[in-house]
Amino acid sequence: MSTLVPLPVVLPLLGAALTLLLAGRPWTQRTVSVGCLSTSLVVAVVLLVQAYRQGPLVVQIGGWPAPVGIVLVADQLAALMLVVSSAVTLCVLLYSIGQGQAEVGERSPVAIFHPTYLVLTAGVCNAFLAGDLFNLFVGFEMLLAASFVLITLNGTRLRIRTGSTYVVVNVLASMIFLISVGLVYAATGTLNLAQLTARLDALPDGVRLSLQLMLLVAFGIKAAVFPLSAWLPDSYPTAPAPVTAVFAGLLTKVGVYAIIRTQTLLFPGQQAGELLMVAAGLTMLVGILGAVAQSDIKRLLSFTLVSHIGYMIFGVGLSTVAGLVGAIFYVVHHITIQTTLFLISGLVEQRAGSTDLRRLGGLARLAPLVGVLFFVSAMNLAGIPPFSGFLGKLGLLQAGVAVGGPLPWTLVAVGTVTSLLTLYVASRVWNIAFWRSPCETVAPTAPLPALMVGATVALVALGVSLTFVAGPLFDFTGRAATDLIERTPYVQAVLPGGAS
Repeated sequence: MSTLVPLPVVLPLLGAALTLLLAGRPWTQRTVSVGCLSTSLVVAVVLLVQAYRQGPLVVQIGGWPAPVGIVLVADQLAALMLVVSSAVTLCVLLYSIGQGQAEVGERSPVAIFHPTYLVLTAGVCNAFLAGDLFNLFVGFEMLLAASFVLITLNGTRLRIRTGSTYVVVNVLASMIFLISVGLVYAATGTLNLAQLTARLDALPDGVRLSLQLMLLVAFGIKAAVFPLSAWLPDSYPTAPAPVTAVFAGLLTKVGVYAIIRTQTLLFPGQQAGELLMVAAGLTMLVGILGAVAQSDIKRLLSFTLVSHIGYMIFGVGLSTVAGLVGAIFYVVHHITIQTTLFLISGLVEQRAGSTDLRRLGGLARLAPLVGVLFFVSAMNLAGIPPFSGFLGKLGLLQAGVAVGGPLPWTLVAVGTVTSLLTLYVASRVWNIAFWRSPCETVAPTAPLPALMVGATVALVALGVSLTFVAGPLFDFTGRAATDLIERTPYVQAVLPGGAS
């Protein structure tokens, strides 16, 4: 089964090349893209089952053994992220096809959406599977290069301006990451994650902490952790709805994944735990207070995205198995729900012509299905029982209570307040956009395309299903978190002779 490990990266790259050659044949492009992502989803599910049964699956690219060659590793955490990301990217692709985002226009000589979107998917999967720091950097650059194109699609003045901010900030983060990679290699002589477990432990505490903080800064920018998150609310809302949805659902979570992987595998213990918890608390508060002040649904959702990143960082900062279980579960939940809410905002814009709350009203009557989809997803995000949002937050808060102490207890209080304020902003959107009398300033547009609605319904169903499989999912994330804390299963799978 190890031979399947590269396929989530290889299939989208082959699909990107093929769809680029098929420019001018939109139907064939769509077929190739959907086929590639559907196959990748099946492969990811198989890898998830095998990683659960057998432990980490490892492939040495080109037959070069680790730590010399490039290694791809599908452990339980990576396989779980592959399944969730593959399901989300497939649904968003179907949504974009329904919206007409992937169509070839008269002004576009090459249909770039499909190949660019597939390259972004390959970059996300490569980041999840990377077994060394440089390949992780390559994964980030693949998805970022594709995102630079997607965020400026159609080239409006506003998209170019906000896209420029996105590009500058992420290029800066990439520079910091690359400098960190160079310093790690200079200090240890290797970039293989498994081998670094032993070599970083042998470094002086000051050197080790400096490397840890530099990597945290790079990943913190990409994950939009406060105070490195100011770029996100201005960059995401201007992009097309499917692009914003996949950015919000996945790209920040790749940064969170990198933090989880490096903090547990390379820098175990609580050396930076307090710093992470302080950043988590500020991220929650600043993000949700920003959401309260917004009058546009997309900007409001962008601020809630920043806010809820704080929950995941809180779990990592606790440096316990329970904290990691809650963080991983919440990552899965948030990828699904945040993507869904941005797709629903696209449905609102398609139906009413705007996402500005001052121009909306009566959508519960104009588009009752959209109202139901929004209400279910918003309550899930807010953490109303028995949805998965409630279960994930409860697990994180219980982990904080178990650790005890002034800082964890403060984070428990901040997390509770953030959840209540999330409920407030969700209720406010519902009351204004859906429940109040119809607004006459914006006339309703044409009926919603069936494929857009169907893809959104599928993601809402996926989010709700997390509640019904919460028990097995918590069991799975518990095993994944235990392996992350112990480090031995990962190291032994990559380097059977040991990390030294």
